[in-house]
Amino acid sequence: MTDVVVTVPKAIWRDWIEEGDLAGDEWSGMTSHFFIDKREPRITPGERVYVVAHGRLRGYAPLVKVEHGCRLKPHTLCLMREGGAVALTIPQTVRGFQGWRYRWWERSEEAPFPDWQTSGVDPSR
Repeated sequence: MTDVVVTVPKAIWRDWIEEGDLAGDEWSGMTSHFFIDKREPRITPGERVYVVAHGRLRGYAPLVKVEHGCRLKPHTLCLMREGGAVALTIPQTVRGFQGWRYRWWERSEEAPFPDWQTSGVDPSR
């Protein structure tokens, strides 16, 4: 498995949550984009795109495809998802970063994260 990890910046966390289907929601029929730099990860449909925000792993969504020359940002790659997001975390702080990284922990470390939207999030943001 070649799962990848991306970061949602603190400043756009609330807006990002409002953009797509949330963990546990039925798929709305909408496809969501996550923009990345031109360095393309070795990831295939069905593998996981994990999301980090506010110092914690927040969950993942299954990758549907990597879109080259994304229609919303033509000079960018997009990691595309449809429904199926899962809220989970790991027992360690995860600092945000630019771009993407490959998953570095074992899946056995993952635990459900029911408060994924608000835990450790500054309410003023």
